[in-house]
This record gives sequence, structure tokens and C-alpha cells, in this order.
Amino acid sequence: MRKLNSLTLKLTAIVLFISLLSVVLVAVFTRYATVSAFDRMLVEQSRTEFIALVTAFYEEHGTWDGVIDAVRMQTQDPFMFRGLILVDQNNHVVLGDVHTDVGQPVSIQQLAQGTPVMLNGERIGTLLEFTAPPPRKPEDELYLKRTNQALLLAAGGASLFALLLGILSSRTLTRSLRELTAATQSMAQGNLEQTVPVRSKDELGQLAASFNRMSADLARANTLRRQMTADIAHDLRTPLTVIKGYTEALRDGDLPATQSTFETMYQEAQHLSGLIDDLRTLSLAEAGELTLNRRPTSPFELLFQAQAAYLPQAQNAGVTLRIEADDALPDIAIDPERIARVLGNLIINALRYTGDGGQITLHARAHPNGVLLSVSDTGSGIPPEELPYIFERFYRGDVVRQSDSGESGLGLAIAKSLVEAHGGDIVVSSAAGQGTTFEVFLPEARG
Repeated sequence: MRKLNSLTLKLTAIVLFISLLSVVLVAVFTRYATVSAFDRMLVEQSRTEFIALVTAFYEEHGTWDGVIDAVRMQTQDPFMFRGLILVDQNNHVVLGDVHTDVGQPVSIQQLAQGTPVMLNGERIGTLLEFTAPPPRKPEDELYLKRTNQALLLAAGGASLFALLLGILSSRTLTRSLRELTAATQSMAQGNLEQTVPVRSKDELGQLAASFNRMSADLARANTLRRQMTADIAHDLRTPLTVIKGYTEALRDGDLPATQSTFETMYQEAQHLSGLIDDLRTLSLAEAGELTLNRRPTSPFELLFQAQAAYLPQAQNAGVTLRIEADDALPDIAIDPERIARVLGNLIINALRYTGDGGQITLHARAHPNGVLLSVSDTGSGIPPEELPYIFERFYRGDVVRQSDSGESGLGLAIAKSLVEAHGGDIVVSSAAGQGTTFEVFLPEARG
């Protein structure tokens, strides 16, 4: 929790710092713009009053003589018109400030920057400006002071709002992190199935959703691991119990040493050996260490051999086992024994769920960059909720395991691992009551 609290403080500080910086910058620029606009207003006001004053003088006297005294008499503030210079029609100064002499000529370039003084449509002079704006009056300073106070109050209010917003937003952002931390701590204690609320659709929401999926997958994987351990123990215990019981009976003389007795013990030992071989094959395939003896193989020949191997079993079950293959299929680069086992596992699985009078079809057809083999049956099908899990070790939809079927429960998991070890892919489609189809893609042999 200390780290989360630290993160909350950091986020709050960051939001507050950015907000304060923004407020300060806005306040500075606003004050600068206000003062500049106010000074421009004073300049405009001073210029307007000056032009009105000198124009009235010229209109009354018809000459600029005595304009200096007239302006001084009309002006209560000696600094009001500071920096304003009046030039007559002959481009000579008739009224200037302390830096400009009366009668001094003015260049054409300077006149072009001035403001014409007009009377009855005729230019009677030109107004030039050379210095800073006139000084502010006390009421002007009071106005700017109150404006600054308003800006300070606004900045303070914005800062307080930014602080509250920073605390609220940081707590909102870290809320999901706190929930994720609590959930991961529970997982570390062995409670794998944890769920956190998904409160948004942003990155934090995606993280929460990913965590929930991971937690569900871990919990399910843990359940499957326990189930697999129990299934392996069951499959190992059953033949061992039979072998142990027979050997004890033989040792004690309670059971005669007949050919039937030894045959039963041998079959149980074979079943035990087959389970161990299946586990080893699956482990090597998933680790990428399975040795494959690849060679170009005809897909039709592969299906023909699979049909021949399981035709008696299919006939005993009253099931038709047939082949459908395209013409001129390319050879595929496979280990024939491994893929024969894949097809065998798929056929055995189809026979288990296809009743008397049903049909199993072995297909082979061309596919881009390879060949698509499939095993289709007309059996009972697989419920949709079970389809995502049928390639997992020891997965079974039935509540009671058919322990007398002679199968390890690893057939489909081994088939998937062997196909993927060849660089191929296996998928399944099924509809309850309509049958199941397994499709196996295998790459084409390259010369």
C-alpha cells in the first residue's frame, strides 16, 4: 500500500504542478495583455485629445503661432501630451517635447509614420509619437491594481481546483492498481481465481481485463493439472493393481500359473507401458525435442494404411470406414509413423462416438502450400462448450471416465502436438447430434 500511496502522491503532485504552471503562465500573459491594452488605450486617448485641441486652435486662429501656450493653458497634466510632436504643413516642428526643437525640419520618412491632422478635408499638420505612453493617473493605477487582484484570486481558485482534481484523478487512476495489487497478493497466497472490476476502456481497463483472463486461465490450468495428476495416478494404479494382485496370488499359490493369467498380466503391462510412452511423446513434442524422420509421403497412401489398420475395428462396431481423396495430390513432408498415429487417434476417437450404422470418412484434398487431411464421422458430436478444451490432456466431457476403453486419455493432445511439430495445424468442428470433423493441415514436401 505504501507504494500505491506514493504513486497517488506523485500523480497528485504532477497534476498540481502542471495546473499551477498553466495558471501562472495564463495569469502572466493575461496581466501583460491587460497592461498593454490599457497603455494603448491611454495613447489613443492622449492622441485623440491632442488632435482635437490643436485642431480647434488652428480653426480659431488660422495659424500655428501661439499653439504652445494654448496647449499648456488647456492641459492640467504637464505630462499628458509628453512625446507628442506637432508638425506644420511645411514639415517643421511647431510643438515638440524637451528632445525636439521648434522649427526643426522633419524628414519625409518620419512624416510617413505620423498621423495627419485634418481640418475640412485639408491636412493642416502631422502628429508624431516618439516616446513611451503617457503616465497613468491614480484612477488608472487603481484599475490595474484591482485587475491584478482579480487575477490572483482566479489563480488561487484555479490552483485549489487543480489540487482537488489532482487528488480525485490520481485516486481514480490508482484504484484499479490497488485492486490489481490486492488480487495478485491473493494469487501469491494460492488463491488463483481472482477477478477485478473493469472500470474503463483505456489501458487500465485493458490491463484489468487481461488480468481477469490470466487469473481464469491459471485457475483452470491448476484445476486441469490436479485432474491430470489424478488421472495419471488412476491410469497407473489400475494396471499396477492388477499386476500386483496376480503376482501375489501366484506367489501364495492361490492362482494357477496358466497361459491366461500371464496373458492378462502382459496386457496390463502393455497398457502401463503405452501410457508412459504417451506421456513421454507428449512431453517431447511440446518441448520441441521430438525426433521426426521426415520423408515425402503420398496422402492417399497414408489414408489407405489408416483405413486398413482400423477397418476390422470399424466393421465390428458396424461403422463404415471410407476414403475420399482428390486426384494428383502433392506429397507431404512428414514422419509417416507419427502422422499415422495422429490419424489413428482421430479414428479411434470417431469410433468411440459413432454408433452402429454410422460412417467415418477419411478425406484428403489440396490446400495452399500443402494438403488438408480430415476425419469426419456421423456420431453424436461434441457440445459447443467442450470444443475449446478437447485437445487438452485428459480432458473428457463425460462425468465418468471409460477406464475400460484401453485409451490413455491423451490421444487428441498427442495428435495436436505431433501435427504442430510438423509445422501444421489441427482444428475441429462439430454439432451435437450431427457428427464431428477434425481437419489436419500438413505442409507440402519441397524438392
